[in-house]
Amino acid sequence: MSHDRQFFDNFMLILGALFAITIALFFLARQIHAETKGQHRLEDPAVLAKTSERIAPVGRVVLDGEADVSAAPAAAETVVAQVRTGSEVYDMACMACHTTGAGGAPKIGDAAAWTDRISQGQATLVQHAINGFQGNAGYMPAKGGRADLTDDEVSSAVDYMIEKSK
Repeated sequence: MSHDRQFFDNFMLILGALFAITIALFFLARQIHAETKGQHRLEDPAVLAKTSERIAPVGRVVLDGEADVSAAPAAAETVVAQVRTGSEVYDMACMACHTTGAGGAPKIGDAAAWTDRISQGQATLVQHAINGFQGNAGYMPAKGGRADLTDDEVSSAVDYMIEKSK
């Protein structure tokens, strides 16, 4: 029984000490807060102006019929399309299959593989290259799988491959 009483007395002593430390820290924090209150605020006009600029709205909704005098007319961007040459198109789109023969593609420079195709006519080859073609030897995807190519670019790539394969 005396062991229980001794444990209880020590437990209450430690609990009281922790409570006293907690109260002391609470009042210390309040004192520090009272002394430093407002010091963390930046009241420099330059800093306030930059902050206001950063958090300003990016745009404004203008309903039909309202005049928006603050909006300056946007400068028109002109995009100049650069036409790629046949060899450039071949290097970026056609080379993967027409150099290795992947998917039954005739290899560039192989005159025997190109003879029958060339005899169909350049217009037919261009149509097959633009629209895609399923033949006995394999499949030609439309524009070589590159939808961003123009018909003229594909045509110039076909001309380039024909020239190299005669």
